[in-house]
Amino acid sequence: MSKKFTVLLVLGALVIAACGDAAETTTTAGGEACGPEHPALHEQGKLTVATGDVVFPPWMLDDDPAGGEGFENAIVYELAEELGFERDDVVWVRTTFDEALVAGDKPYDFNIQQFSITPDRAQVFDFSDPYYVEEKALVAFPETLPGEVSTLEDIKGLKYGAMIGTTDLDYIENVIGATDVQVFDELADVFLAMEGKQIQATVVGLPTALFATAVQVPDATIAGILPDSEGEDGLGMLFEKGHGFVSCVNEALATLDAAGRLDALATEWLASGGEIPRLTK
Repeated sequence: MSKKFTVLLVLGALVIAACGDAAETTTTAGGEACGPEHPALHEQGKLTVATGDVVFPPWMLDDDPAGGEGFENAIVYELAEELGFERDDVVWVRTTFDEALVAGDKPYDFNIQQFSITPDRAQVFDFSDPYYVEEKALVAFPETLPGEVSTLEDIKGLKYGAMIGTTDLDYIENVIGATDVQVFDELADVFLAMEGKQIQATVVGLPTALFATAVQVPDATIAGILPDSEGEDGLGMLFEKGHGFVSCVNEALATLDAAGRLDALATEWLASGGEIPRLTK
């Protein structure tokens, strides 16, 4: 065997080994390798993720996405690892909820801040598959409720507040049919308005309702879990239309789901509702 041929064999073995290592740290979607070198990424080698200008428990703790403490940022870091990114390769940027829902090019790969997947939004943006299916809950002061409530008609006359651009606001106006509704720029402003007794009630996702009634408006209660709204398919990560990395994220999410990791993170970070009454239409 010649020295030249031996060198070629060694180089070939190194290439095969390198490919084997890459296969262990990346996923493939549609025949294209997913991972830090994917051409669709906003910044090569980085996973750029946007979230709220302020973030709240249990979705993220201490207003610190990079801390990894909370349901949504924990999902992002597990997703990044599945896709072959190092923890330091996850870059966080901040946007308001409203800013994220403006069509056009985005300075990030995806945005995660409890975006419900709806048909109207899906015409303008791409979404990942759902990472959590959220139930909506009514947060209200007990003394403002008209006795025992069991249907949406019972709560129609309350004075509501909700954050602009959210499916919560849409639910209040179009499913409950309330007419006395104040609109706020941020969710924190909604709870401040409740604390100041400017409004009597709001509608939010159940995990948010549990945190709010424990910390932000402890005098309020979760008066009921609300009937599902047609056209909502759970919470998804929001991408600009046509982003080439959506299929990669979906494949990684499917792997995490099959391994039970999404359920485990929900159990760890999102408290269950316990014995909360369910309202009907």
